[in-house]
Formats: sequence, C-alpha cells, structure tokens
Amino acid sequence: MPSRVFHLLAATGLFAGLALSAMGQSSSSSQAPGARAPETSNPVARPRAAQVEPGGAAVTLEYNEPLFEIATALNVCGYDADLDHSAPVRGEVRAELNQVLAGSEAARASRDALCGYIAQHQIQDSGLSVGQYVSLALYLSPPPELTPNVDETQLPPQAAAVVNVLPLLRTFAEATQLHLVFVRHRPEYEALANRVHDPMTQTLLHTNIYLHQPVSSYDGRRFLVLLEPMLSPAVTNARIYGTDYIIVMSPDNSGTGDPVRMDDIRHIYLHYVVEPLVYSRSSAMERLQPLLRGVADAPIPYEDKSDVEALLTECLIKAIEAHLYTIPESAPAKPKSKSRADVDEYETAKSIYDRETAAAQNVVVVRDERAGWVLTGYFYRTLTSMEHTGDGLRDEIAPMIYGLDVAGERRRAEEIVFVPDPNQDPLGRRIGTRPHTADGMDLAEADLMKGDIPDAADLAGKAMEDPGGDHGRAQYVLARIDLMQGQAEKAMAGFQATLTLSHDPRTLAWSHIYMGRLYDTLDPPDRTHAVAEYQAALAARDARPDTKMAAEKGIKQPFALPRREQAPKNDDADFDPTGKAQKEAYKPGQPQ
Repeated sequence: MPSRVFHLLAATGLFAGLALSAMGQSSSSSQAPGARAPETSNPVARPRAAQVEPGGAAVTLEYNEPLFEIATALNVCGYDADLDHSAPVRGEVRAELNQVLAGSEAARASRDALCGYIAQHQIQDSGLSVGQYVSLALYLSPPPELTPNVDETQLPPQAAAVVNVLPLLRTFAEATQLHLVFVRHRPEYEALANRVHDPMTQTLLHTNIYLHQPVSSYDGRRFLVLLEPMLSPAVTNARIYGTDYIIVMSPDNSGTGDPVRMDDIRHIYLHYVVEPLVYSRSSAMERLQPLLRGVADAPIPYEDKSDVEALLTECLIKAIEAHLYTIPESAPAKPKSKSRADVDEYETAKSIYDRETAAAQNVVVVRDERAGWVLTGYFYRTLTSMEHTGDGLRDEIAPMIYGLDVAGERRRAEEIVFVPDPNQDPLGRRIGTRPHTADGMDLAEADLMKGDIPDAADLAGKAMEDPGGDHGRAQYVLARIDLMQGQAEKAMAGFQATLTLSHDPRTLAWSHIYMGRLYDTLDPPDRTHAVAEYQAALAARDARPDTKMAAEKGIKQPFALPRREQAPKNDDADFDPTGKAQKEAYKPGQPQ
C-alpha cells in the first residue's frame, strides 16, 4: 500500500514545503524495508530515523506503522495513560485486540511473553519507559520484518536497551494479525492527520514569515511530526538524531484548543531552524564562555549551563517564542468602512491590543530569564530591531552573537534570582534517560572549562577507583588533562582506553576527534589515520551539532593548532599536545 504525499505552500515564497505523508505501507510496497531518504554529501553515511520516501519534503507530517505496532503492544500490556482524552481509534483498537486475545490461545501466549519483557524493562519514570520504545520504533522497517534499518550498534542507546523486544513483537503481531488491524483503522489515522495538517501549516508558516525564512530545497536535514493516537496526548516525545528533528504526538480528543500541542511543534521546529545558525558561529564561542558562570546556579539542564552554544540556542528560541506570543483576546478586525470614525475606533483598539500584547511578551521574557535562560531579554531586544529593519534571522544572527556584551550580560545574569520553570521542555526526554543532574564527572568537566586541572584530575581519579563510577568519562577527562599538559602519547592511549570503557556517544565521538587531531599534528602528519578517526566520530551517533561540525571539518582539512592566549575552556580549545599553552597561560585559580 503506497504512501500518499501532498506538497503544499510552494507559492508562499517563504516555506520549503510541508508534506502530509501516510507512512503505513505494507511490506509489499515498492519502497524496500529500511530505504533511506537522500543524504547530504557527508563523507560517511549515517543512520537515519523514521524513514520516508526518497526525494520527500524536508518538513513532513506522517503516521508510521512500526510506531503503531509498538504503541499498540504497550496498550495491550497495561499502558492506559490519558485514555479519556485520546482519539476514539485508541479505544477501538484496544477493544478489537481484546476480542482477538479472548478467542486465541496462541495470541494470549504471545501477549504474555511480550508483556513479560516490557514489565522487566520498566523505568521508574513512565514517560521515559514509553520513550525508549518510541525511539526504537523510529528505526524499524515496515511489518512483517520489523527489523532495525541500521546495525544494532548504531541504534540510539535508549532504543538499543529494548531492541530484544522485536522477536516477541513480531510473534505477537503475527498472532493477532496486527497489520490488518492497522489497515482497517488507517482511514481514521488519515482523518487525524488531516485535522492536524492545517493548524500545523499555519503555525510553521507564521514562524517562517516572522523569521523571513528563505525558500530552501531538501538538504538532508528533516523535520518530522509523527502522529500516534495509541500514545498519551499529554506527552510529547521529541528527538534530535543528527540531522533528523522528530516529534511524536497523539491528538487530544477533549475538543478544546488545537488537536496537538502546536507550541511544542513550533519549539522543535525552532531548534531545527536556529541550531545550524548558532553552531556555524562556533569561532565566536570562546569569547562567550564567561557567560556560563552567570548560570552556574540556574535551574536549567546541566547540558545547557555547561555548553555556551546550547545556552545561546535555547535563549534565542525563547526570545522568538516571546515575540510570537499573543494574548488570548482576538486582535481587532480592520473596519470595512473607510469612515473617519470607524478608522479612529479601530486604531485606538489596535493600539490598546498592541500595548497589552507587548506587556504580556515582556512578562514571558522575565519568566524565562528567572528560569535561567538569561540571554532571552538580550535576544528579544535584538529581534525587535530585526523587525524594524526587515532583515531575516539568517542575516541578523551574526550581529546578534558578535555584538553581545559578554561582561555586561554576565553581570546581569548574576543578579537574577532564579525560579524553576514548571513547564516541561519537549526535548527534556529526548535522550531516553532520567533528567540529568550534575554528578562527579559533570563537575570534573566543569573544572576543566574553568582551568582547574587539579580538581578535575582528583574527581576523575576517584571515579576510576570507584567500582560503580563512570570509568569511561573519567578516562576521557584524564586523557584531556594529559593533552592539555603536553603528554600527547599518554593522551592518545587515554582516548583509546576511553573507547573500550564508554558507551556514551558524545564521549566516544570526541575521543575519536581528539585522536584524529593528534594524528594531524604528528611530524609528519598521518592523514590516513586522522580521517579514519573523524569518520568514526561521525558514526558514534552523537546528536550535537558541534560534534558533526568538528568531525566534518577534520575530514575536509587537517587540524591546525590554535593560537592560545587563555586557559582552556571547552572541548575544541583544550587541544594542546605541546603543553606550551598550559605552561604560558594556565595559573591555578587565575581569574578569567
């Protein structure tokens, strides 16, 4: 059963094209299981999630049969979250399967085996427990195969943790004829997709108009919204896998407001738009590192207060969202009459509406800054200037970043009294683990950024001695310390040891990047081994843009030692196989 694709908005001049795609094809489809969308000209192929038709649009609204089968299996095994607010198709599918199970001993036996596995792999946080199966579904070929479309070693960690459910799922799907259940209810899925399509189109179009997004063709990056009504409508699952920005949602049937959380869709879409613009200015980030001191005590994720690019990205997104915020009251409509009285009345009402909207937007900015996103106000003000000049974000991003008063913004941040934001970021669950809190190795890496090598070495050494410690990250920190102190051979051995100890994609990727740089700085350079390491970094599945940029840059040209005038502050800057910068620039406790 081939999928249907509708290309829309081609005439707007501001939108690359939104496709409504029904990805529920059977195994007899002309698309082979695991077929991939077009890649960019990256040096090595990387796994892709949620496979779509070759040549498909960069922005798509879809539903997906592997996701349906996994979500249905969870329902059969006791997943009842928010049934009262779910679309009717969820209850219909559950009732249909109950009938099948009541009449078939084989079906009941397959269900019991499947549910036993799911029960054994529960995570205390129910949202994360479901999220690991959602991640796995994104990498599956269509039924009846239901096999990963990448090597299992290339699956995201949370998906790899439950990959052994697949034989049990295939047996259950065959025993209950789950594919036929999906086919019978496919019209309801299409109806839900049609219901979401227009509001989503308007949300993204409005965002693009505000940002003055130019027309762009498919470049290998994708933004996908997947609908799955068998999941809870109260939970948004968002993932960023390399160049794939994916959001999984269930329509709400309460009858109030939008059918899905459009604010969540817009938030992930803004990550899709903004992240490449920020990360392409990586050369400016060294100057901005002191801003991290202003958020050291902020109630935001550790990843955001230890990575200045991540902090800038989220603050800029918050500022854009503030500008797009409107008060609940409708804007006054322009009068059809051109009489002076009617025009004056409209202009007065419009002025009041604009003032109330601006006041409400300022409240949003203050709330976000108190939550720890300390640059929201700065970006909000610069975006206001962008509105007046008529330029787009792509043109204004460089002046925004390079014109930022680091010392002034840091002082202002240090004066903010932080208050945790109760709203859950949809990306907060993207890595499939518990919410991150700073542990010993987080503190060790923070010490490295501050130039406090003795404390970082002490924390890493203690972790190595602890049988339950994170030996992979500890070894990675120790290898970086060796590198900063000019012990290149010892650092190379340390990064090689890290590869055997760690399972964290980012730690693995950057170990390969450092090893590639070490090969590049040999006398003479060893480009063959260097390029192999950069390619291995790309294959390590770290989703952060800085990893991809560093690895691809290393493949294109040999790494050259940076000119160093300050103590090391980040992954890219602490590469010093000679130890010269350490001797000349580093003084313990030296203020930055």
